[in-house]
Amino acid sequence: MIEWNEDQRALRAAIEDMGAVLGEGHVERDADGEFAEGAWKTLRETGLLGLPFGEEWGGLGQDLLTTMYVLEGLGHACRDGGFGFSVSTHVVSTGVPLQRFGSRYLKDRYLTRVCDGSIIGAHAITEPQGGSDVMGMRTAAVRDGDHYVLNGSKAFISNGPLADVFVVYARTGKSGSPAALTAFLVDRDTPGLIVGNPVAKMGLRTSPLSELFFDDCRVPAANVLGSPGAGFLILDHVMKWEILCSFVINVGEMQHRLERCVDYARERVQFGQRIGSFQSVSNRVVEMRIAVDTARKWLYDTAVKLQKGENVTVDLAISKIVASEANVSTALAAVQLFGGYGYTAEYGLEKDLRNAVGGTIYSGTSDIQRQRIASMIGL
Repeated sequence: MIEWNEDQRALRAAIEDMGAVLGEGHVERDADGEFAEGAWKTLRETGLLGLPFGEEWGGLGQDLLTTMYVLEGLGHACRDGGFGFSVSTHVVSTGVPLQRFGSRYLKDRYLTRVCDGSIIGAHAITEPQGGSDVMGMRTAAVRDGDHYVLNGSKAFISNGPLADVFVVYARTGKSGSPAALTAFLVDRDTPGLIVGNPVAKMGLRTSPLSELFFDDCRVPAANVLGSPGAGFLILDHVMKWEILCSFVINVGEMQHRLERCVDYARERVQFGQRIGSFQSVSNRVVEMRIAVDTARKWLYDTAVKLQKGENVTVDLAISKIVASEANVSTALAAVQLFGGYGYTAEYGLEKDLRNAVGGTIYSGTSDIQRQRIASMIGL
């Protein structure tokens, strides 16, 4: 069990204290598919968007575990799941690869603004025909003097409609080779980059989604992250952080949902008894508690191993499956426990269920994660 120090608890408390403000109007925004611009401005003022980044660029210089601990607090305090997802996407998809692999030039140009939230970041990996088949990527980048020319398209880009800068992964070598991919930082206003219209979706509606299109999009060679051909290495690093950070936010959401269900089971009276006294109800709540604790343990234990430099391929896949599927099961249990109220939009629980389903798809589907585990154990 991790013992959090006073500074870490203070960072967590800061985000918890503003949770109600960040989540204000979440039901209405979900219905309208509206990003919480006011919440973003509020979060910017705290400096928490710079949690894992160096103080040289305005960050707070915190490690992975502390970042996760604070993000779990965001999930616990803020009822706008889409907003939390956009925050994680910004921090992880843009800031993390920029700090780890970016040149001094790129860090000076972008990282300070990522830390203070004056720009919003996203990354572009998935393609319409490819899904989880990253190595089959078709978007190509061809060197032309001091630039690369990008052609192709990307799908399901979280933060796409509002992002100012994208980390774009494109093929610069032979298809199927681990050294075939390169990562680029591409500004939104780059000629040849077209941002598609927002895409309506089942859940996480307050985190806008779009397609990207590249039509002879010229990107300076200086905007390459790492080196040409290092895209797969960069993506592997980013996906580790993405799974740990985005799903620990879900753990915070699950913890809040559990607490809400416990309170409801104690207060709600049916047939002259509090419903928590019925074994079918109490068992459901107990299963929720087990699911939350299991997901939390897998995520933090994996993060500890990652910080030690250990191989976490299987651990990450298990963590992703456990956390994403626990989020779905606990959200469904909450809807059922609240009955008719849980089914209405007003209580926000049906929204939690819709949001949770996405977690079994993004960052590598549950099927892909199981396939990865099977391959690692020799099947």
